[in-house]
Amino acid sequence: MTDPATRMPAEWEPHEATWLAYPHLSSDWPGKVSAVRWAMVEFIRRLAEHERVRLLVRSAREAGRARSALQRGGADLSAVELEACPTDRAWLRDSGPSFVLREGRLAAACWRFNAWGRYSNWQRDRQVGRAIARLAGARAIEPRWRGRGFVMEGGAIDCNGRGALLTTEQCLLSQGRQARNRGASRQEVEAVLRATLGASVVLWLGQGIRGDDTGGHIDNLARFVGPRTVVAAVESDAADANHAALRDNLSRLRSLRDQDGRPLEVIELPMPGPLRFDGERLPASYTNFYVANGCVLVPTFNDANDSVALGILRGCFPGRRVCGIHCVDVALGGGALHCLAQQQPQVRPGRDGRASEQTNQPENASKVI
Repeated sequence: MTDPATRMPAEWEPHEATWLAYPHLSSDWPGKVSAVRWAMVEFIRRLAEHERVRLLVRSAREAGRARSALQRGGADLSAVELEACPTDRAWLRDSGPSFVLREGRLAAACWRFNAWGRYSNWQRDRQVGRAIARLAGARAIEPRWRGRGFVMEGGAIDCNGRGALLTTEQCLLSQGRQARNRGASRQEVEAVLRATLGASVVLWLGQGIRGDDTGGHIDNLARFVGPRTVVAAVESDAADANHAALRDNLSRLRSLRDQDGRPLEVIELPMPGPLRFDGERLPASYTNFYVANGCVLVPTFNDANDSVALGILRGCFPGRRVCGIHCVDVALGGGALHCLAQQQPQVRPGRDGRASEQTNQPENASKVI
Protein backbone atom coordinates (compact mmCIF):
# COMPACT_ATOMS: atom_id res chain seq x y z
CA MET A 1 0.00 0.00 0.00
CA THR A 2 1.04 3.61 -0.54
CA ASP A 3 2.20 5.37 2.61
CA PRO A 4 0.21 8.66 2.70
CA ALA A 5 2.89 10.17 4.94
CA THR A 6 5.55 9.74 2.21
CA ARG A 7 5.72 12.06 -0.79
CA MET A 8 8.26 12.83 -3.46
CA PRO A 9 7.78 16.50 -4.39
CA ALA A 10 7.62 17.46 -8.04
CA GLU A 11 10.73 19.11 -9.43
CA TRP A 12 8.92 22.44 -9.87
CA GLU A 13 8.15 22.67 -6.14
CA PRO A 14 10.43 24.95 -4.07
CA HIS A 15 14.03 23.80 -3.68
CA GLU A 16 16.32 24.23 -0.73
CA ALA A 17 19.29 23.62 -3.02
CA THR A 18 20.55 21.91 -6.16
CA TRP A 19 23.32 19.32 -5.80
CA LEU A 20 26.02 19.00 -8.48
CA ALA A 21 29.45 17.39 -8.78
CA TYR A 22 32.47 18.94 -10.48
CA PRO A 23 33.26 17.04 -13.74
CA HIS A 24 36.64 15.31 -13.68
CA LEU A 25 36.59 11.93 -15.48
CA SER A 26 38.38 12.45 -18.78
CA SER A 27 37.29 9.08 -20.21
CA ASP A 28 33.65 10.22 -20.06
CA TRP A 29 34.48 13.26 -22.20
CA PRO A 30 37.56 12.47 -24.32
CA GLY A 31 39.30 15.74 -25.08
CA LYS A 32 36.28 17.69 -23.83
CA VAL A 33 36.55 17.87 -20.04
CA SER A 34 37.53 21.55 -20.09
CA ALA A 35 34.56 22.41 -22.30
CA VAL A 36 32.23 20.42 -20.06
CA ARG A 37 33.52 22.27 -17.00
CA TRP A 38 32.67 25.59 -18.65
CA ALA A 39 29.19 24.27 -19.42
CA MET A 40 28.92 23.36 -15.73
CA VAL A 41 30.02 26.90 -14.78
CA GLU A 42 27.22 28.33 -16.94
CA PHE A 43 24.75 25.87 -15.40
CA ILE A 44 25.78 26.96 -11.90
CA ARG A 45 25.76 30.65 -12.84
CA ARG A 46 22.15 30.38 -13.95
CA LEU A 47 21.09 28.29 -10.95
CA ALA A 48 22.80 30.57 -8.41
CA GLU A 49 20.60 33.44 -9.56
CA HIS A 50 17.62 31.59 -8.07
CA GLU A 51 18.75 29.10 -5.42
CA ARG A 52 21.62 27.67 -3.44
CA VAL A 53 24.01 25.33 -5.24
CA ARG A 54 25.98 22.67 -3.37
CA LEU A 55 28.87 21.40 -5.48
CA LEU A 56 30.77 18.21 -4.65
CA VAL A 57 34.54 18.38 -5.13
CA ARG A 58 37.10 15.67 -4.43
CA SER A 59 39.80 17.76 -2.79
CA ALA A 60 40.82 21.23 -1.66
CA ARG A 61 42.84 21.55 -4.88
CA GLU A 62 39.80 20.77 -7.00
CA ALA A 63 37.76 23.19 -4.90
CA GLY A 64 40.25 25.93 -5.76
CA ARG A 65 39.97 25.18 -9.48
CA ALA A 66 36.19 25.14 -9.30
CA ARG A 67 36.03 28.39 -7.34
CA SER A 68 38.38 30.10 -9.80
CA ALA A 69 36.35 28.92 -12.80
CA LEU A 70 33.08 30.02 -11.21
CA GLN A 71 34.49 33.45 -10.43
CA ARG A 72 35.78 33.88 -13.99
CA GLY A 73 32.42 32.72 -15.34
CA GLY A 74 30.50 35.32 -13.36
CA ALA A 75 28.72 33.01 -10.92
CA ASP A 76 27.50 34.37 -7.60
CA LEU A 77 29.92 32.60 -5.24
CA SER A 78 27.85 33.59 -2.21
CA ALA A 79 25.15 31.16 -3.43
CA VAL A 80 27.56 28.25 -4.02
CA GLU A 81 28.82 25.88 -1.32
CA LEU A 82 31.68 23.49 -2.05
CA GLU A 83 31.42 20.14 -0.28
CA ALA A 84 34.22 17.56 0.00
CA CYS A 85 33.04 14.20 -1.33
CA PRO A 86 34.84 11.64 -3.53
CA THR A 87 33.03 10.73 -6.76
CA ASP A 88 33.66 8.55 -9.80
CA ARG A 89 31.44 10.55 -12.16
CA ALA A 90 29.46 13.78 -12.18
CA TRP A 91 26.02 12.28 -12.90
CA LEU A 92 24.42 13.08 -9.53
CA ARG A 93 20.87 12.49 -10.76
CA ASP A 94 21.79 8.82 -10.75
CA SER A 95 24.43 8.33 -8.06
CA GLY A 96 22.83 10.80 -5.66
CA PRO A 97 19.74 10.21 -3.52
CA SER A 98 16.12 10.89 -4.42
CA PHE A 99 14.78 13.27 -1.76
CA VAL A 100 11.34 12.63 -0.29
CA LEU A 101 9.27 14.01 2.55
CA ARG A 102 8.24 11.59 5.29
CA GLU A 103 5.77 13.03 7.77
CA GLY A 104 7.04 16.46 6.77
CA ARG A 105 10.69 15.62 7.38
CA LEU A 106 13.41 15.37 4.77
CA ALA A 107 14.54 11.86 3.83
CA ALA A 108 16.89 10.63 1.11
CA ALA A 109 16.28 7.40 -0.79
CA CYS A 110 19.76 5.99 -1.40
CA TRP A 111 19.37 3.53 -4.25
CA ARG A 112 21.95 0.81 -4.78
CA PHE A 113 24.11 2.17 -7.59
CA ASN A 114 25.94 -0.08 -10.08
CA ALA A 115 26.95 2.44 -12.80
CA TRP A 116 24.06 1.35 -15.04
CA GLY A 117 25.62 -2.10 -15.34
CA ARG A 118 28.21 -0.73 -17.77
CA TYR A 119 31.27 0.45 -15.87
CA SER A 120 33.55 -1.02 -13.23
CA ASN A 121 34.43 2.26 -11.47
CA TRP A 122 31.44 2.95 -9.24
CA GLN A 123 32.71 2.28 -5.72
CA ARG A 124 32.94 5.98 -4.77
CA ASP A 125 29.63 6.82 -6.41
CA ARG A 126 27.89 4.10 -4.41
CA GLN A 127 28.67 6.13 -1.26
CA VAL A 128 27.49 9.48 -2.66
CA GLY A 129 23.83 9.05 -1.72
CA ARG A 130 24.53 8.66 1.99
CA ALA A 131 27.15 11.43 1.92
CA ILE A 132 24.65 13.90 0.45
CA ALA A 133 22.01 12.75 2.93
CA ARG A 134 24.39 13.57 5.81
CA LEU A 135 25.30 16.95 4.35
CA ALA A 136 21.63 17.79 3.79
CA GLY A 137 20.61 16.72 7.28
CA ALA A 138 18.26 14.13 5.80
CA ARG A 139 17.38 10.68 7.08
CA ALA A 140 18.99 8.15 4.72
CA ILE A 141 16.76 5.27 3.70
CA GLU A 142 17.84 2.26 1.65
CA PRO A 143 15.08 0.84 -0.57
CA ARG A 144 15.14 -2.95 -0.53
CA TRP A 145 13.50 -5.92 -2.19
CA ARG A 146 13.89 -9.61 -1.34
CA GLY A 147 16.29 -8.60 1.44
CA ARG A 148 18.79 -6.70 -0.72
CA GLY A 149 19.33 -3.16 -1.94
CA PHE A 150 17.14 -2.02 -4.83
CA VAL A 151 19.19 -0.95 -7.86
CA MET A 152 17.91 2.20 -9.53
CA GLU A 153 18.88 5.73 -10.50
CA GLY A 154 17.09 9.05 -10.18
CA GLY A 155 16.96 9.49 -13.95
CA ALA A 156 14.76 6.40 -14.19
CA ILE A 157 11.76 8.15 -12.63
CA ASP A 158 9.79 11.38 -12.86
CA CYS A 159 6.85 12.38 -10.65
CA ASN A 160 4.10 14.97 -10.39
CA GLY A 161 4.32 15.37 -6.61
CA ARG A 162 0.80 13.95 -6.14
CA GLY A 163 1.41 10.24 -6.48
CA ALA A 164 1.89 9.64 -10.23
CA LEU A 165 5.29 8.38 -11.32
CA LEU A 166 6.70 7.81 -14.82
CA THR A 167 9.29 5.16 -15.69
CA THR A 168 10.13 2.68 -18.46
CA GLU A 169 9.96 -1.06 -18.87
CA GLN A 170 13.37 -1.09 -20.56
CA CYS A 171 14.99 0.39 -17.46
CA LEU A 172 13.25 -1.20 -14.49
CA LEU A 173 11.90 -4.45 -15.95
CA SER A 174 14.78 -5.45 -18.20
CA GLN A 175 16.17 -8.93 -17.54
CA GLY A 176 19.05 -8.57 -19.99
CA ARG A 177 22.62 -7.41 -19.53
CA GLN A 178 21.49 -4.18 -17.89
CA ALA A 179 19.00 -5.77 -15.51
CA ARG A 180 18.91 -3.70 -12.32
CA ASN A 181 17.10 -6.20 -10.13
CA ARG A 182 17.20 -9.50 -11.93
CA GLY A 183 14.00 -11.44 -11.50
CA ALA A 184 11.96 -8.55 -10.11
CA SER A 185 8.39 -8.49 -11.35
CA ARG A 186 6.39 -5.40 -12.28
CA GLN A 187 4.46 -5.78 -9.03
CA GLU A 188 7.65 -5.97 -6.95
CA VAL A 189 9.10 -2.88 -8.61
CA GLU A 190 5.89 -0.94 -8.06
CA ALA A 191 5.82 -2.02 -4.41
CA VAL A 192 9.29 -0.50 -3.87
CA LEU A 193 8.28 2.73 -5.60
CA ARG A 194 5.12 2.97 -3.52
CA ALA A 195 6.88 2.34 -0.22
CA THR A 196 9.87 4.57 -0.93
CA LEU A 197 8.45 7.48 -2.92
CA GLY A 198 4.75 7.43 -2.07
CA ALA A 199 3.78 6.57 -5.67
CA SER A 200 0.12 5.63 -5.88
CA VAL A 201 0.24 4.92 -9.62
CA VAL A 202 3.22 3.91 -11.78
CA LEU A 203 2.92 4.90 -15.44
CA TRP A 204 4.97 2.60 -17.65
CA LEU A 205 6.47 3.64 -20.97
CA GLY A 206 8.41 1.25 -23.20
CA GLN A 207 11.84 1.85 -24.72
CA GLY A 208 14.37 4.64 -24.41
CA ILE A 209 16.29 6.52 -27.10
CA ARG A 210 19.31 5.28 -29.02
CA GLY A 211 22.69 6.04 -27.52
CA ASP A 212 21.37 6.20 -23.95
CA ASP A 213 23.78 3.96 -22.07
CA THR A 214 21.59 4.12 -18.96
CA GLY A 215 19.21 1.71 -20.68
CA GLY A 216 15.99 3.67 -21.05
CA HIS A 217 15.91 6.54 -18.56
CA ILE A 218 12.65 8.46 -18.50
CA ASP A 219 14.30 11.88 -18.36
CA ASN A 220 15.25 11.51 -22.02
CA LEU A 221 11.68 10.60 -23.00
CA ALA A 222 8.88 12.25 -21.03
CA ARG A 223 8.59 14.63 -18.08
CA PHE A 224 5.84 16.04 -15.92
CA VAL A 225 5.55 19.82 -16.32
CA GLY A 226 2.34 20.07 -14.26
CA PRO A 227 0.18 17.82 -12.10
CA ARG A 228 -1.55 16.33 -15.15
CA THR A 229 0.67 17.58 -17.98
CA VAL A 230 3.55 15.69 -19.58
CA VAL A 231 5.92 16.73 -22.34
CA ALA A 232 6.91 13.80 -24.55
CA ALA A 233 9.82 13.55 -26.98
CA VAL A 234 8.69 12.80 -30.54
CA GLU A 235 10.61 12.07 -33.72
CA SER A 236 8.80 13.03 -36.94
CA ASP A 237 11.29 11.34 -39.27
CA ALA A 238 9.99 7.81 -39.81
CA ALA A 239 13.46 6.72 -40.93
CA ASP A 240 15.07 7.79 -37.65
CA ALA A 241 16.02 5.03 -35.23
CA ASN A 242 14.04 6.70 -32.43
CA HIS A 243 10.79 7.13 -34.36
CA ALA A 244 9.03 3.86 -33.48
CA ALA A 245 9.92 3.81 -29.78
CA LEU A 246 8.89 7.43 -29.25
CA ARG A 247 5.66 6.90 -31.18
CA ASP A 248 4.83 3.94 -28.94
CA ASN A 249 5.57 5.98 -25.80
CA LEU A 250 3.38 8.81 -27.04
CA SER A 251 0.52 6.38 -27.65
CA ARG A 252 0.89 4.94 -24.16
CA LEU A 253 0.89 8.38 -22.55
CA ARG A 254 -2.36 9.28 -24.29
CA SER A 255 -4.03 6.21 -22.77
CA LEU A 256 -2.64 6.55 -19.24
CA ARG A 257 -4.39 8.09 -16.23
CA ASP A 258 -3.04 9.99 -13.25
CA GLN A 259 -3.43 9.08 -9.57
CA ASP A 260 -7.04 10.28 -9.65
CA GLY A 261 -7.95 8.39 -12.79
CA ARG A 262 -7.89 11.45 -15.04
CA PRO A 263 -6.27 11.43 -18.51
CA LEU A 264 -2.95 13.17 -18.95
CA GLU A 265 -2.49 16.24 -21.08
CA VAL A 266 0.36 15.38 -23.44
CA ILE A 267 2.47 18.02 -25.18
CA GLU A 268 4.82 16.92 -27.95
CA LEU A 269 8.43 18.07 -27.79
CA PRO A 270 10.57 17.55 -30.90
CA MET A 271 13.89 15.77 -30.86
CA PRO A 272 17.07 17.42 -32.12
CA GLY A 273 18.65 15.92 -35.20
CA PRO A 274 20.97 12.95 -34.64
CA LEU A 275 24.11 13.92 -32.74
CA ARG A 276 27.09 11.59 -33.25
CA PHE A 277 30.66 11.28 -32.10
CA ASP A 278 33.17 8.79 -33.49
CA GLY A 279 30.34 7.00 -35.28
CA GLU A 280 28.23 6.57 -32.16
CA ARG A 281 24.86 8.24 -31.59
CA LEU A 282 24.62 10.39 -28.46
CA PRO A 283 21.49 10.63 -26.27
CA ALA A 284 20.50 14.20 -27.11
CA SER A 285 17.00 15.13 -25.93
CA TYR A 286 15.30 18.35 -24.87
CA THR A 287 13.39 16.50 -22.12
CA ASN A 288 16.62 16.46 -20.14
CA PHE A 289 15.81 19.96 -18.84
CA TYR A 290 16.12 20.92 -15.18
CA VAL A 291 13.47 22.91 -13.28
CA ALA A 292 14.90 25.27 -10.64
CA ASN A 293 13.18 27.79 -8.36
CA GLY A 294 12.95 30.63 -10.85
CA CYS A 295 14.13 29.13 -14.10
CA VAL A 296 14.07 26.11 -16.39
CA LEU A 297 17.44 25.23 -17.93
CA VAL A 298 17.22 23.34 -21.21
CA PRO A 299 20.00 21.52 -23.09
CA THR A 300 20.55 22.83 -26.62
CA PHE A 301 22.48 21.20 -29.44
CA ASN A 302 23.09 23.77 -32.21
CA ASP A 303 19.98 22.38 -33.88
CA ALA A 304 17.08 24.00 -35.70
CA ASN A 305 14.71 22.55 -33.10
CA ASP A 306 16.48 24.31 -30.20
CA SER A 307 14.26 27.38 -30.51
CA VAL A 308 11.16 25.25 -31.05
CA ALA A 309 11.77 23.28 -27.86
CA LEU A 310 12.51 26.43 -25.86
CA GLY A 311 9.28 28.00 -27.06
CA ILE A 312 7.21 24.96 -26.08
CA LEU A 313 8.78 24.81 -22.63
CA ARG A 314 8.23 28.55 -22.10
CA GLY A 315 4.56 27.87 -22.61
CA CYS A 316 4.72 25.11 -19.98
CA PHE A 317 6.47 27.27 -17.37
CA PRO A 318 5.08 30.81 -17.74
CA GLY A 319 6.31 31.87 -14.30
CA ARG A 320 9.93 30.87 -14.86
CA ARG A 321 12.71 32.05 -17.12
CA VAL A 322 13.43 29.30 -19.66
CA CYS A 323 17.04 29.38 -20.89
CA GLY A 324 19.11 27.16 -23.15
CA ILE A 325 22.56 25.87 -22.23
CA HIS A 326 24.84 24.45 -24.92
CA CYS A 327 25.22 20.71 -24.26
CA VAL A 328 26.82 19.15 -27.33
CA ASP A 329 30.01 18.50 -25.37
CA VAL A 330 28.12 17.41 -22.25
CA ALA A 331 26.14 14.85 -24.29
CA LEU A 332 29.38 13.11 -25.22
CA GLY A 333 29.41 11.73 -21.68
CA GLY A 334 25.94 10.21 -22.07
CA GLY A 335 23.68 12.81 -20.49
CA ALA A 336 22.77 16.46 -20.14
CA LEU A 337 21.56 18.95 -17.52
CA HIS A 338 18.97 16.86 -15.68
CA CYS A 339 21.43 13.96 -15.43
CA LEU A 340 23.92 16.24 -13.66
CA ALA A 341 21.57 17.76 -11.08
CA GLN A 342 19.64 16.56 -8.03
CA GLN A 343 17.15 18.83 -6.31
CA GLN A 344 16.74 19.03 -2.54
CA PRO A 345 13.16 20.08 -1.78
CA GLN A 346 12.42 22.84 0.66
CA VAL A 347 10.82 21.70 3.89
CA ARG A 348 8.20 24.06 5.18
CA PRO A 349 8.03 24.96 8.90
CA GLY A 350 5.56 23.06 11.04
CA ARG A 351 2.49 24.57 12.64
CA ASP A 352 4.50 25.58 15.68
CA GLY A 353 6.80 27.66 13.43
CA ARG A 354 9.80 25.38 13.83
CA ALA A 355 11.43 23.66 10.85
CA SER A 356 10.35 20.04 10.74
CA GLU A 357 13.60 18.76 9.21
CA GLN A 358 16.92 18.17 10.94
CA THR A 359 19.67 20.76 10.88
CA ASN A 360 20.97 21.37 7.36
CA GLN A 361 24.61 21.18 8.42
CA PRO A 362 25.25 18.26 10.82
CA GLU A 363 28.46 18.11 12.81
CA ASN A 364 29.98 15.31 10.70
CA ALA A 365 29.55 17.17 7.40
CA SER A 366 32.85 17.84 5.62
CA LYS A 367 32.62 21.26 4.08
CA VAL A 368 35.33 22.84 1.94
CA ILE A 369 35.95 26.44 2.91
